[in-house]
Amino acid sequence: MAEAHQAVAFQFTVTPEGIDLRLSHQALSEIYLSGVRSWKKRVIRVKNSVISGVYPASPSSWLFVVIAILATMYTRSDPSMGLIAKIQEHLPVSQMSTQCQAVVSAVLFSTMLWLMLIFTMRLCLKQLLSYHRWMFEQHGKMSTTTKIWVALVRIFSGRKPLLYSYQGSLPNLPVPTIKDTVKRYLESVRPLMNDAEYERMTKLAAEFEGSLGNRLQWYLKLKALWASNYVSDWWEEYVYLRGRSPIMVNSNYYGMDFLYVTPTPIQAARAGNCIHSFFLYRRKLNKEEIKPWLLRSAVPCCSYQFERMFDTCRIPGALTDTVQHWQDSDYIVVYHKGRYFRLRVYQAGRLLSPREVEFQVQRILDDSTPPSKGEAKLGALTAGERIPWAKARAKYFSSGVNKRSLDCIERAAFFVTLDDDEHCMMGNDSAASLDRYAKSLLHGKCYDRWFDKSFSVVFFKNGKSGINAEHSWGDAPVVAHVWEYMLATDSFQLGYTEEGHCKGEVDSSLPRPQKLNWEIVPECEEQISKSLAVAQALADDVDFHVFSFREFGKGKIKKCRVSPDAFIQMALQLAYYRDRGTFCLTYEASMTRLFREGRTETVRSCTNESSAFVRAIESGEPAEVCRRLFRSAAEKHQYLYRMAMTGGGIDRHIFCLYLVSKYLGVESPFLKEVLAEPWRLSTSQTPVQQVELFDMVNHSEYITCGGGFGPVADDGYGLSYMFLAENIMNFHISCKHSCTDTDAHRFGDQIRKALHDLLKLLSLSQKEPNKMEESGAEVKKEK
Repeated sequence: MAEAHQAVAFQFTVTPEGIDLRLSHQALSEIYLSGVRSWKKRVIRVKNSVISGVYPASPSSWLFVVIAILATMYTRSDPSMGLIAKIQEHLPVSQMSTQCQAVVSAVLFSTMLWLMLIFTMRLCLKQLLSYHRWMFEQHGKMSTTTKIWVALVRIFSGRKPLLYSYQGSLPNLPVPTIKDTVKRYLESVRPLMNDAEYERMTKLAAEFEGSLGNRLQWYLKLKALWASNYVSDWWEEYVYLRGRSPIMVNSNYYGMDFLYVTPTPIQAARAGNCIHSFFLYRRKLNKEEIKPWLLRSAVPCCSYQFERMFDTCRIPGALTDTVQHWQDSDYIVVYHKGRYFRLRVYQAGRLLSPREVEFQVQRILDDSTPPSKGEAKLGALTAGERIPWAKARAKYFSSGVNKRSLDCIERAAFFVTLDDDEHCMMGNDSAASLDRYAKSLLHGKCYDRWFDKSFSVVFFKNGKSGINAEHSWGDAPVVAHVWEYMLATDSFQLGYTEEGHCKGEVDSSLPRPQKLNWEIVPECEEQISKSLAVAQALADDVDFHVFSFREFGKGKIKKCRVSPDAFIQMALQLAYYRDRGTFCLTYEASMTRLFREGRTETVRSCTNESSAFVRAIESGEPAEVCRRLFRSAAEKHQYLYRMAMTGGGIDRHIFCLYLVSKYLGVESPFLKEVLAEPWRLSTSQTPVQQVELFDMVNHSEYITCGGGFGPVADDGYGLSYMFLAENIMNFHISCKHSCTDTDAHRFGDQIRKALHDLLKLLSLSQKEPNKMEESGAEVKKEK
């Protein structure tokens, strides 16, 4: 236990001659440097808080205002209209000279004027950001009003914003009217119900709108006035944290490595570069040097989810879980062959180089120490039901060595798994290998991930990597942001030697990674086995199919003057109808980060227009009719997506109304039925956010395969898709083997066919005008 001795700053023993005191200079040095590092971070946080607090102004602008006011005073003019004199009369200090009192009064007036200007600018910016008509304008055609609006936004936005600079200027999420939400809901379910069912639901909706709805709406508006966001806190608690089923598969999601490239085949080297890259990103995050995400290069999005990316863990509870966030940890926890290791990434106040991290990871790989009794499959507790895990945590991990080791895992910056398996596009059956890769990232062996951590990084034996993220603290685009940064930094900035190792030198005096100790009693082992059985059954039931569609991509789709996202959603509606012979309630995730603390909203992709198009193409209607119906359906989808982004969605409003009814103890048949409807097709697009980090022209092979998630309904599909460059689309499809009506590979085939059919349909419309032009040219020649 050399590490334990090094952690002790001083030791003393009592001898006949007195007390023998021995100091450890290395330990004291570590304590001193750790303190210096901690204070530096505090200073940075205070500085950034001041900068963001006065944004869109800057701290230096205060000095400008003070100098301007003092200058006008010396010209014997009074810009304060007598206020400076009033302040001077009420100054508590009488010992100062008259001139000194005048200067102090001017400085106080200048400060108040400066603060009022900041408040006014922030209020103006908030009002400007509440304008959303720009989103409904045709792409490439901007109205004069919107042009003026963009100019004003840029004027009031200030210069060089930090990550959180816009937070105080973002508008609050508006509460839609009951009438609008009910109307949109009834329109969304019309293609899913027969006449009798629709008439019954219409009566329930009218009854709700005319009675209970207005009462619930009043409470919701009251919350909207008080809270930053009337949805987000309830969404986090009731959708994620109060769920008692396993979060593995049901909630957590994953992201994949590069599809065609493995930067190095050496597991420890890949871990070294990637772990170092993650901490570089955390350093930028702490300094708020990450640029805020701007739509159309002008409209800021909320960044609050970034706050809990690192040093965060979900803590199980009997009734509800909680999300705990700590200050910057200087270590990670690594799992390998049933053992947990604490790996410090800072030494003497500095971040370890990639080569040093590789050296430490290799030490773990070479360590032959066997796992403690019950340690190997301990992680299964986080993969099973939440209540048994909460009880086991309170009973077996609340004191002693188990508590210290569990605290170490939960407080770590993030979790790392060194997997003994190999995954990538291997052999002749690349499709099956991708499916196995996805399943490994989604659930692994059910005990070799810590599913409660904000995110866990997996490094496979052949150098491939992946990420598994817990959902309650943040959504996929936030995790994708750090993942993109890590992949780009690993390959294009840090790089590897010719032998595949990380670059740099190694300090061989680094203390070895510390193995965590456990004392697992037989009763706890029994609970671990039960949780593992539940998790294993869930994992075995998941059917997964991942494929890369390379026949065409968003480039050709855009040439057909169609939104790529709308094109995919219409293809999915057609594919699902062919697969199941019916339509279903379809969920597409949209973001509401245009508002403060915004997360997601639902776009109901199955519409009257989309179902009419699918019926037309399947019944063999003329191509012109199908094209007209397709464009109508695509335009409707784009309209619904924009409505969801700008606070006009359906489902979050209904969800909050339902919660208010539960708080008041009243029942609503309408709300109960709406929330009981299953989402048999749950979809999500993963956008590439930092295109500038990748060189798609010279290094087109460096593309990620995106990520995915498990099915939301037992008899439905979970589907994630991603556009890469101009000619690649990646799809991740999940469902359950236990449902005989679903099959991930069969649905994948239907999607491929639907994509080709839609492009063929739209391509014909592009060719027809060309034929007319050619015939017109021929007539001119004859004349």
